[in-house]
Amino acid sequence: MQTTSLLVRKRILTLFLLLSFGFIFLGTRLFWVQFIKGQELSKMAEQNRMRDVPVAAKRGIIYDRNGKELAISVSADSVYACPIEVRNSGRAREIAHKLAQILDLNEESLLRRIQRPSSFEWVKRQIEPAKARQIRNLELPGIRLAEESHRQYPNGSLASHVLGISGVDNTGLEGVDFYYNDLVGGKNGRIVVEKDAANRPIPEATHKYIPPVEGANLILTIDQTIQYIAERELNKVFKERKARSAAVIIMDPKNGEILALASRPTYDPNNFSKYPAKNRRNFAINDAYEPGSTMKIVTAAMAMEEGVVNSQSRFYCPGYYKVGVETIRCAQNKAHGSQNFAQIVENSCNVGFVQVGLNIGLERYYRYLKAFGFGQATGIDLPGEAKGILVPQKTAMQIDLATMAMGQANAVTSLQLVQAVAAVANGGKLIKPHVVKEIVDNNGKIIKKFPPQEIRRVISESTAQQLRIILEGEVINGTGTNAYTPGYPVGGKTGTAQKPVPGGYSTTDYVASFVGFAPVEDPKMVCMIVVDSPKGYPYFGGWVAAPVFREITGDVMRYLKVPAAKEEARKEEDKIDIVLVPDLINRSKAEAMSLLNQRGLKAKIDGEGNMVYQQTPRAQSSVSAGSEVIIHLSPFNKNNKEQQITIPDLQGKSLKEVAVILSDLGLHLIPEGYGLASEQKPEAGKVVSAGSSIRVKFQPVGE
Repeated sequence: MQTTSLLVRKRILTLFLLLSFGFIFLGTRLFWVQFIKGQELSKMAEQNRMRDVPVAAKRGIIYDRNGKELAISVSADSVYACPIEVRNSGRAREIAHKLAQILDLNEESLLRRIQRPSSFEWVKRQIEPAKARQIRNLELPGIRLAEESHRQYPNGSLASHVLGISGVDNTGLEGVDFYYNDLVGGKNGRIVVEKDAANRPIPEATHKYIPPVEGANLILTIDQTIQYIAERELNKVFKERKARSAAVIIMDPKNGEILALASRPTYDPNNFSKYPAKNRRNFAINDAYEPGSTMKIVTAAMAMEEGVVNSQSRFYCPGYYKVGVETIRCAQNKAHGSQNFAQIVENSCNVGFVQVGLNIGLERYYRYLKAFGFGQATGIDLPGEAKGILVPQKTAMQIDLATMAMGQANAVTSLQLVQAVAAVANGGKLIKPHVVKEIVDNNGKIIKKFPPQEIRRVISESTAQQLRIILEGEVINGTGTNAYTPGYPVGGKTGTAQKPVPGGYSTTDYVASFVGFAPVEDPKMVCMIVVDSPKGYPYFGGWVAAPVFREITGDVMRYLKVPAAKEEARKEEDKIDIVLVPDLINRSKAEAMSLLNQRGLKAKIDGEGNMVYQQTPRAQSSVSAGSEVIIHLSPFNKNNKEQQITIPDLQGKSLKEVAVILSDLGLHLIPEGYGLASEQKPEAGKVVSAGSSIRVKFQPVGE
């Protein structure tokens, strides 16, 4: 009896322990499911029940300063799948086959995608209307269309580097579309529908429509007409000079508003994927370069402000200047002799500016460099702005100061230089540049305005006024004469900078530029043109960039209805157009005639050959439209190795250009020196046999 009782108690204890362990396990499991994994499992259950369809917001419109549309958003259908519906239909293979045919997709890859364990999958975004109609008519289970918006640019490539691009996800990728994406992009909406396991809508269950919030609209400082004028002229010089890259910036110096900004090469943002990625690089603000003589404006400003010089300070230029063991020379070793400060600006005299820089001193020079904004971003509302590169002040020596004063050693961006020159144009104030004027909602209510932002005063109004007069003289009497704009007094400075290469500077590769303002007394615009690696001779800023400034300034001044100076005003019918003579050397007769016709020039033929060996006037000479150009011809046949060859005129061409020309003619080059061709033996016009050697002397040329 006692044994039986003990056995019962053991069984009860065992059962109790088992039940206890069972309750503990269930409690632990309940705690795990409810509290530890509860949120995750709840989301999974909701995902099985909910069908969440995104509703994309329309990006805001981008307008120019006058309300003209530069970028708009238009609707397009996108295809998406609800995988659970596709699986439940039992027609997944059929659906994938039909969609793949219409949308040009890989069938197997598409089949896997539309059967994934998710509630929503994109099939293809922003398809053509015809394909959308085909899919809609098929009524495939689990396949639907959603309306999205995508960017369109009514003016094609106009202002492409300012506007940027927008991706398929309705997100800004470059330009102002990227910089202001949070405001322009708006907020996407969605449609939420709750369904049961059989994919049937649950009565009185969740069914929400969360509407999208449309993006705000941008009103730019860009003027579409001025932008067109700037790009038209930039295209001409970029194509004619076969440059590596080029840029133009036009800014209102009083408020920092960018009226036009363009870079080359360019692209059409409507089809940006068809262009190389490098075409989207904004050369105007993303790239720094050694500015050359345009930087002399800044050197002059600081020297005049500090009282180191005035317009009548005297200098003597023997053609060179020694700084330590280094010798700095003026262009073509030219000795300018005795000259005042205004004249060293007009002559772009390196020797004079080296002396000015050394008199300013390192400490003051760096203080002004930083005050003018060099070595730091301007803060423009565009992505990717470069800061430029300054020689570290701690390691800078006198030779660095000397070269900085004439525009070498430091690297700057085009925008930094425009901002600095704008301070001279506006009376001495450094103003922050910007491309957005206002941000408004769809009801026209202003969300944000961008008033002029003065950073600091860098020079006095008196210094600025005196320097503007000196820079006007540079255009009238100096290296910038090709920037002279009939009817409008302009001031500015040319620049021709050798490009740095390992071990020194290139003797064949240059950056040509011009920066100026108009009118001198009350500037309405500052304009800079930069042309990187222009081909042909002359490659100086005064010949390459200054004429572009002249054409842009004349048209912009007339567009802005700025009155022409009375003493300069002329009737339109009396106006004589000035054009540059193209480089015809080593071109065929037909090609030379075509180039002259394009520029409205007449040809006078001398000789009976088919190859131009000499021309009068020389390439890049300024002549009146309709003028006559004499082209001297010589017979030439590349297949005839025994023929007699007339030697072409090589003067003014680079070593590389001379080598190519003589090689094409079957002649050998014996070079002497470096720089540009200054002498040749035998002379142009002499007849020699194929295979003869031509000795060419080169001399360094700079500005």
